[in-house]
Amino acid sequence: MASDTRSVKKVVLAYSGGLDTSIILKWLQTTYGCEVVTFTADLGQGEELGPARDKALLLGIKPENIFMDDLRETFVKDYVFPMFRANALYEGVYLLGTSIARPLIAKRQIEIAEQVGADAVSHGATGKGNDQVRFELGYYALKPDITIIAPWREWDLRSREQLIAFAEAHQIPIAKDKRGEAPFSVDANLLHASSEGKVLEDPAQEVPDYVYSRTDGPEFAPDKATVITIDFKGGDAVGINGKALSPATLLAELNRLGKINGIGRLDLVENRFVGMKSRGMYETPGGTILHVAHRAIESITLDRGAAHLKEELMPKYAELIYNGFWFAPEREMLQALIDKSQEFVTGTVRLKLYKGNTIVIGRESPYSLYDQDLVTFEEGAVAYDHRDAAGFIKLNALRLRTLGQRKRKLGL
Repeated sequence: MASDTRSVKKVVLAYSGGLDTSIILKWLQTTYGCEVVTFTADLGQGEELGPARDKALLLGIKPENIFMDDLRETFVKDYVFPMFRANALYEGVYLLGTSIARPLIAKRQIEIAEQVGADAVSHGATGKGNDQVRFELGYYALKPDITIIAPWREWDLRSREQLIAFAEAHQIPIAKDKRGEAPFSVDANLLHASSEGKVLEDPAQEVPDYVYSRTDGPEFAPDKATVITIDFKGGDAVGINGKALSPATLLAELNRLGKINGIGRLDLVENRFVGMKSRGMYETPGGTILHVAHRAIESITLDRGAAHLKEELMPKYAELIYNGFWFAPEREMLQALIDKSQEFVTGTVRLKLYKGNTIVIGRESPYSLYDQDLVTFEEGAVAYDHRDAAGFIKLNALRLRTLGQRKRKLGL
């Protein structure tokens, strides 16, 4: 059932221009009788955004109520890079490409709502997924008294046929390839592309080749490895092969290199925040390369205690992002700790990209903690006396020896 329709005068809709959000746009107009403002974010999804503007105009949206923002640089600099400083992986493997885009969209929606005097926001996320949670936690964190309209939880359109019938009744254009049931659902941005649902719902079945869009098959990648260097400064990648690049340009170039070398595919059954398991296929070519490279530069610049503490905290940090708590104080607290650890994470990593693999072949930093004199097996004047190890070992063995004596006494 819809919320109190009399209370909403103007709503900002997260609008892609696709069939579903176009139907939602018209549904908001007919159900709530309110003014609709559309917001379309360019996060590097690779789609032409012009048609979204044209369709919004066709559906009666005033030109001044159509917002289309290029957020690619902001997305990578202020969201992707902070997350990568943490080496964040959800359930050990997922690079959180969909999750990290939602707080930025929510933030900009709220900014637009305040700018145009809207009293509500709306999104097209379904009632079974994580995105509804991510969007709405973001909205509430940034504007606690905002009204949220989630059509998929309110309307009675339950099938593709009903959606098509609604579109036809309200003269919403439908491309021929959209009339049939889509074989899978896609979300894309500059960090990744994800595919879920329909043909992918059986986890026993291999992902069909036609699902992949961001990566070439590893078996078809070049037989010769691609060798690159990535430069880091303060934990963030700043250049490739010695050339300085902006955050979004850098990630786009890593995507290109990853694609042709078959890097970044992940077939995953994950645990959704809402309580069910979901099978998805993720392609994160540039992000996969960046993750490996960042860990490599940290390996020579982070102290053991700092590195291990980061590893302990990372699953919690990743879970917070996955569940939609980007704006929560605990995520911000963890971010401050992570960012502090990155002060000396500066240097260059050399990588070999080959048939789906990202292989570290070198790393160097002006702040390296790696001391060849300390680790060498050759004789040398070093600040390490082998004889000191005996006392170190005995002290660490003390409790084990005590436990052993008790077992012997008890005959265990």
